[in-house]
Amino acid sequence: MSVQITLPARARAQLTASGIHSVRGGRTVLSGIDLTVSPQSRWGVVGENGRGKSTLLHILAGVLEPDAGTVQRVGTVGVAEQEMSTVGDRTVGDVIDLELADVRAVLRALDDASSALAQDSPGAAEAYAAALDAAQVLEAWDADRRVDLALESLGAATDRSRRLAELSVGQRYRVRLACLLGAGHDFLLLDEPTNHLDLAGLEFLTTQLKAYPGGVVLVSHDRALLSDVAPTMLDLDPSWDGKPRVYGGGFPGYQEGRLAERERWSAEYEQQQAEHARLTQDLSAAQNRLSSGWRPEKGHGRHERATRAPALVRSVNRRRDELEQHALPVPAPPRRFRMPELPARPGVTLLQAEQVTVEGRLRKPVTVYLEAGARLVVSGPNGSGKSTLLSVLAGGLDPTSGSVHASPSARVRLLEQESPQARTGRARDVLRSHQDGLVSLGLLAARDLDKPIGELSMGQQRRLDLAVALAARPHVLLLDEPTNHLSIALVDELTEALQLTKAAVVLATHDRQLRRDTEAWPQLRLGQ
Repeated sequence: MSVQITLPARARAQLTASGIHSVRGGRTVLSGIDLTVSPQSRWGVVGENGRGKSTLLHILAGVLEPDAGTVQRVGTVGVAEQEMSTVGDRTVGDVIDLELADVRAVLRALDDASSALAQDSPGAAEAYAAALDAAQVLEAWDADRRVDLALESLGAATDRSRRLAELSVGQRYRVRLACLLGAGHDFLLLDEPTNHLDLAGLEFLTTQLKAYPGGVVLVSHDRALLSDVAPTMLDLDPSWDGKPRVYGGGFPGYQEGRLAERERWSAEYEQQQAEHARLTQDLSAAQNRLSSGWRPEKGHGRHERATRAPALVRSVNRRRDELEQHALPVPAPPRRFRMPELPARPGVTLLQAEQVTVEGRLRKPVTVYLEAGARLVVSGPNGSGKSTLLSVLAGGLDPTSGSVHASPSARVRLLEQESPQARTGRARDVLRSHQDGLVSLGLLAARDLDKPIGELSMGQQRRLDLAVALAARPHVLLLDEPTNHLSIALVDELTEALQLTKAAVVLATHDRQLRRDTEAWPQLRLGQ
């Protein structure tokens, strides 16, 4: 074949990263990363927001070059990023054709070789054999069927003429994910693939990844997916020595290992602080003795006093050296999320919606009453109106029919499914007078407050959104897919806090673990 086509390596495929080090914006985000991905291996990558998970995928794919270290690739790589561009008039069909470009090229080459063979052209037999072999390796005749099956199963747009600009962020992501699942790459690099999937889509994705013949590197906060799919976990969260951790035993092994690591870290830090305090006190005592001038007890002369002075100087110097050598190698453990005390108004109906509908979006009438401490899980497939209902309850969208009434003094805040796209300025500007509260929540580090919002990772922006909602101290907290883009540690801490807060909470989520954790809450099923 004269056309340049990249064929999968299949059993020979190998993706190896050694000593990866990456600096972004003057800050080290990855250091000492080593991993080897082979066919049928499954890696889960976890870590706090801004720890370099997406950067690692870009480096593995060859989109970014590391500042140090090497990546060796044998085979084809497909990447599903968290966002997909809508520049121009690209359609769903264009995305499919781009992902299946090698399939298209091979089938064209096979047709050309078949015609040349019929004409008995020189070299036609060799060209036909090469094209046929390539088509079989790519499973080219089945590629479009695989993509169509994935589009349907993930709830993505199946009309190939639909423009990407007409689709939501979630719909575009599902199209991209379906293309990758159907393309048959040697390696799949997936960045938060569950953010925009309903339960049926999650089950399909889980089944596909379990059976996938190639290697998979999965960045995800979805605890259920990681438990089902990834036997090996790479933890990029901060550690006392700054090195990443690799845990076997799947997600349970990671949880157990991380807990033990944090306990050791805290114990070593406390021991270090105690030793530092002791050395500081010893130095202070030695300095006090020297500055006051050692005075011998009654009956001792000047000669003895002069003899002791050099010893006191040496003691001070020794204490100072000991303190300087005790360089505090163990950093303070990361802060935990701390939910602020949200207000309660017992006995008051904070928010009520009577028989509300929204044309084309929330078709069946819905009624909701919320008092202090109320809990409600809103469920249903994509397109059933969950986000629409939350927008109506928050007062951001007027219902077509029915009514919504909030108590005059009730503060209602909505954490939307995606961060606002048009925000400018710094995180500090968004929160204005709430910066100190943000830092105390443990959601963003103080150094990140002055960063332009565009430089924050998607997870950090999501933390900022959550901080803005909580800073208002709402009586009613509406959460639309709150685990999107958040780290596992924060999701665990947020889940615990939601169980205890005095505010009313309405939750819409496809996160299977969060659904299990809130299964005792009242349920409102839409789309039935």
